[in-house]
Amino acid sequence: MKKTLQNIYLSLIIFLLYAPIVTLVVLSFNNSKTRAKWGGFTGKWYISLFQNEQIMSALYTTLVIALLSALIATLIGTAAAIGIQGMKRKSRTIAMGITNIPMLNADIVTGISLMLLFIAVGSGLKYLGINFSLGFATVLIAHITFNIPYVILSVMPKLKQTKRSTYEAALDLGASPIYAFFKVVFPDILPGVFSGFLLAFTMSLDDFVITHFTKGPGVDTLSTKIYSEVRKGIKPEMYALSTLLFVSVLILLILINVSPNKKGSTDKTLNVKKSQKAVHFVLRKVVPAIMAVVVIAGGIFYSSKEDLSGTNQVIVYNWGEYLDPEVITLFEKETGINVVYEEFETNEIMYPKVQSGAIAYDVVCPSDYMIQRMIENDLLAELNFDNIPNVKNIGQEYFKQSRQFDSENKYSVPYCWGTVGILYNKTMVDEPIDSWSVLWDEKYKDSILMQDSVRDAFGVALKYLGYSLNSTDLDELQAAKNLLIEQKPLVQAYVIDQVRDKMIGNEAALGVIYSGEALYCQQENPNLDYVIPKEGSNLWIDSWVIPKNAENKEHAEEFINFLCRPDIAKMNFEYITYSIPNSAGQALIEDDYMRNSTIAFPDIDQLKNCETFNFLGDENEALYNELWREVKSK
Repeated sequence: MKKTLQNIYLSLIIFLLYAPIVTLVVLSFNNSKTRAKWGGFTGKWYISLFQNEQIMSALYTTLVIALLSALIATLIGTAAAIGIQGMKRKSRTIAMGITNIPMLNADIVTGISLMLLFIAVGSGLKYLGINFSLGFATVLIAHITFNIPYVILSVMPKLKQTKRSTYEAALDLGASPIYAFFKVVFPDILPGVFSGFLLAFTMSLDDFVITHFTKGPGVDTLSTKIYSEVRKGIKPEMYALSTLLFVSVLILLILINVSPNKKGSTDKTLNVKKSQKAVHFVLRKVVPAIMAVVVIAGGIFYSSKEDLSGTNQVIVYNWGEYLDPEVITLFEKETGINVVYEEFETNEIMYPKVQSGAIAYDVVCPSDYMIQRMIENDLLAELNFDNIPNVKNIGQEYFKQSRQFDSENKYSVPYCWGTVGILYNKTMVDEPIDSWSVLWDEKYKDSILMQDSVRDAFGVALKYLGYSLNSTDLDELQAAKNLLIEQKPLVQAYVIDQVRDKMIGNEAALGVIYSGEALYCQQENPNLDYVIPKEGSNLWIDSWVIPKNAENKEHAEEFINFLCRPDIAKMNFEYITYSIPNSAGQALIEDDYMRNSTIAFPDIDQLKNCETFNFLGDENEALYNELWREVKSK
């Protein structure tokens, strides 16, 4: 009985550890882009992976930073451990306590602290005529910094095990201090040094938070690249890459743990010894050689890249997966201007980076309410529309709508737009859907998906009650809060990007969703339909703007002008499936269903009660957040 329980427990642990990995491996061979539907077996994502320049660049950057930071941190950390070991007991205790603080500190604190330090240093060096901004170098320095304590922690126990008398005996026999160290001390502490290197490499490879705060344009690791794709969902190529990484680690572990079979014939033992020699050769010669090649190639690659002070470039800051990569290639080819591209996940992450001035972005793509906030805080430059003649292709109705946040249309050019509405499954919903009221219908309990976003959730409740979604009236907001609390028992989940997979997989009957996502979902599951409720909703617009501190304003306007070309607008629509305000581009869409889709391009009558979000001020934003916390805590 005891053995049976042990086996059950072991099986459960193995299942919990490896079930997610097995799922990931299976998804890497799924012909469908969505996790909710099996589209048949395929290996195309592995082919696509190696053709995807952005992912391969992120992978290469991740490996180079991990290797360099681990090597440098191992050298510094080992030297520091030797120095600490030579201190008196009290001083050693204090030094180790100081060393351990970064490991106990929250990553977010370390990341923000390093970012502020780099910004301060950059500002100081700017007065000396030296350009220093967030980028590859700052990420590398940050990784070295947080890796050093882990190396010290690994080396110190081995140093405590060494006998100082042996080292002193070598000195007495005439050996130099350096020779005695490498012949006597270093062999004893080598396992600790190697462990420290592996730990530092792993920590660097896996880091997200510190990298997120210290990276600059054009620098992405795998973790930051995956995070930036949240808005459109993780690419299947990432499943393929993760599978390859897992298989590589598995093979390496098998090679390391190969041991000779003591029982059996002499021939078998000899064969095992030969195998062991081969494994040792691979681990001690081939692997270090590959690492050296990667590091050297990485150095050449990054030294050849233009720095951010170059004039023949444009630094673009955009949402993740919100621009066809081929568009960038075409722009660079036609104009000769190099595009340095960085992605953000939310307006709230983008704003402080632009506001701080740590990086002089040339083109940014915020949403409506954030553009209003940036104008109010004098962060944007007026556009010279003489340099953007293709703006004539943008429908005038979108400029009219933009006046809600850019009153004179001086600062922004509409890029994409859409609505927030209800996506419903026609096989699970009986009656016609035309009102937000269905989200409070008890017969759909545990089959309703709400947006996990304070403004979107309150926008639904406020419009249902007949109020403006930009209301700052406390009584109206309290009524909306109470309505959301009343709805909460009916809600299956508060989601963001998960709404796509859940609705495609028939896991819910109703979901609040963005129109661009609804269009994609309907393509994957024809039983889904989308409606803008009659009470009205949010009509959002993402637009291109130029920050006031942009160093390449003319190139930025040339980039915006390029994106306003009808053929380029069409390319972007087919890639991201979000509605384009480019009327000429819309006419070029070849697919009749897409061109005439009422989801992507609704009739103007459907939008009569819709509003764009306004920036309500810091005080009102805090009030919204406080009320949302009350809803979520009930």
